[in-house]
Amino acid sequence: MASKSGKTTTDTNARQARIAEMRRAEKARDRRNKIIAITASTAVVAALIGFGSWMLINQKQKEKDAAAARKAPVSGERSWDAKTLGRNHVETPVTYPMNPPVGGDHNPRWMNCDGDVYPNPLPEVNAVHSLEHGAVWVTYNEKAAKADVDTLAAKVRKTPYTLMSPDKTQAGAIMLSAWGKQLTVADAADPRVAQFFTKYVQGPQTPEPGAACTNGLAQK
Repeated sequence: MASKSGKTTTDTNARQARIAEMRRAEKARDRRNKIIAITASTAVVAALIGFGSWMLINQKQKEKDAAAARKAPVSGERSWDAKTLGRNHVETPVTYPMNPPVGGDHNPRWMNCDGDVYPNPLPEVNAVHSLEHGAVWVTYNEKAAKADVDTLAAKVRKTPYTLMSPDKTQAGAIMLSAWGKQLTVADAADPRVAQFFTKYVQGPQTPEPGAACTNGLAQK
């Protein structure tokens, strides 16, 4: 029969062995958790770096595309010599040689052009003053589809130095005008619309760059 002291020693050794095994398992678990945490952190950092690099590349590409659009001629646009367009402030009616007008003498008050969409035709003498400040003026007649009108209105509303209004007397369905520049398109999906905005909203044709497009005239 085993002695009591021998059994106690055996139990103690077994308990110490279990404790030692538990400690080894705990250390192994800690090592695995650390490896997982490091791996996950590395993956997150790599993803953030990759996303940041993509964003930077994407932004640079957008800037290059915008610069190219500003330099490239807009296919089909009409141009007038800015030097021949009057810029006097007058209180009398003005007869313009083009419709809608792209420059000339105009009223001292401009139409608000901070992304303003007007439901009714505008007085030309005020809208021309907006063009002098670097605005792009979008006009349309009954030939334009409602979906195109809505698309262009949404674009204008989010673009400072633009305005939009109907013009039943114009020849084209949709026309875009800047000082000395004009483009006619059939629909809002025409890529030249975006190019015209990029090129001429506060573009190099602007006689008074930085002049206000607010605190002017608004329709009631």
